[in-house]
Amino acid sequence: MSRRVRKALSKAASATIIVIIIIAIAAGVGWWAMNQQQPSPTTTAPSTTSAPQTTTSAPQTTTQETKPKISVIKIGLIEPLTGSHAVFGIEAKEAAQLAINIINNELGGIKSLGGAKLELVVQDSGESPDAARLAAEKLISQYHPTIVVGAYISRLTAAVAEVTERTHTVLFMDGLVDDLTQHGWKYVFRAAPKASAHGKSAADFILDMAKKKGLKVKTAVVLNEDSVFGTYVGDGAKLELIKNGVKVLDHITYPYDISDVSSLINKIKADNPDVVISVPYFHDAVLIAKAIKSEGIHLMFIAGAGGCGYTDPDSIKAAGDAVLYYTQTYSFNPYRQTEWGKKVVAMFKEKYGKIPTEAGGIILYTMFTIYEGLEKAGQMFPNDPLNPDNLRKAFLSLDLTDSNSIAAQLYPTGHIKFLPNGDNEYAGTAILQVQEVDGTLTPVLVWPEPQPGVEPVFPRPDYSAGG
Repeated sequence: MSRRVRKALSKAASATIIVIIIIAIAAGVGWWAMNQQQPSPTTTAPSTTSAPQTTTSAPQTTTQETKPKISVIKIGLIEPLTGSHAVFGIEAKEAAQLAINIINNELGGIKSLGGAKLELVVQDSGESPDAARLAAEKLISQYHPTIVVGAYISRLTAAVAEVTERTHTVLFMDGLVDDLTQHGWKYVFRAAPKASAHGKSAADFILDMAKKKGLKVKTAVVLNEDSVFGTYVGDGAKLELIKNGVKVLDHITYPYDISDVSSLINKIKADNPDVVISVPYFHDAVLIAKAIKSEGIHLMFIAGAGGCGYTDPDSIKAAGDAVLYYTQTYSFNPYRQTEWGKKVVAMFKEKYGKIPTEAGGIILYTMFTIYEGLEKAGQMFPNDPLNPDNLRKAFLSLDLTDSNSIAAQLYPTGHIKFLPNGDNEYAGTAILQVQEVDGTLTPVLVWPEPQPGVEPVFPRPDYSAGG
């Protein structure tokens, strides 16, 4: 090959190499520019438009999940539905059913919780603390109620409270023994007045009436069944009498299930006091009233204390006119002249054929207090309203009066506000008396303010001073 030819090939090869280099550079520049405009496949996969939407919507989904959809709230009721105290438990159940019907149907459920409805689940407490404790364990394990109400008889209520406290279940007590709220229990509430307040009210009524009638009460006998409840009420009456200069001749206690009251009557006859303050339940009240009448004992006055006994419709039916003019302290005033007071009592009477008494009355304002507390919990803790600690805070924040609350309109003092131990700061009682109205023995309100058209009968018409 000639020198000229080799030189020509060398120039051609160089040109080819230069062209290849230029093309390679151009391709590289193009590739770089293209990658500046859109992400590579590996970058694109996790960065699609759906990813930010998922990330953005996650907090929204979490918020919706933390504000639970609540359609039903179970309320447990543990009451003596069989045995000697069944008369109280049955009325309590009736009252609870009526109140829940009003809350669900007339008030629209718990509005702050989207109209959640209340559902009543019921268990018989039986007659012993052991039976009540088992009833509470069964109710809670089977139904998991948010709140439990019960159990009227204080020794049964204490047994129930041991279970509800252990399971962190809020308990609204209708038992009245003072120390039920003195155990340091965290989840207990009681709108009703304490037992000792009943004894004090009975004594105050007698002293107030005697003063108005120009009479002097010099001596008294206090008579109570020997349960813790009876003891607290009896002690409350005794202390108030002594404080006001009345000599307590005897403080008689007897078994709560007594069947023969002759020894009690003999003591009363021997003491011959001006007044007797008696703290019964049901069957003992009937026995005592009948025995006092049959023995012809004529005292200035006989006052019942403790919320059940002489003036209940069932007692009147069983004892007849033996209970005429007897009084009884109540944790409930069926004659309060408030809109809801009159309405609820009328509904109860229409449905069950009688006015609500102590057992039913406590449950009525308790259920509406629960309604108010659940509404408050929904407002204060929308993401976890039924947590027991949140419920406790909600109930402690309540300040219920006639102007803002159905519960308060049903309450004797018209005011419910809970102290840290669960008691109502504004607890109070009313006093009813059996009088003859249109030929029928009827319990009527006589104290602290008589109902319209009613006057207390004091002293007893068969009383004669020194006689």
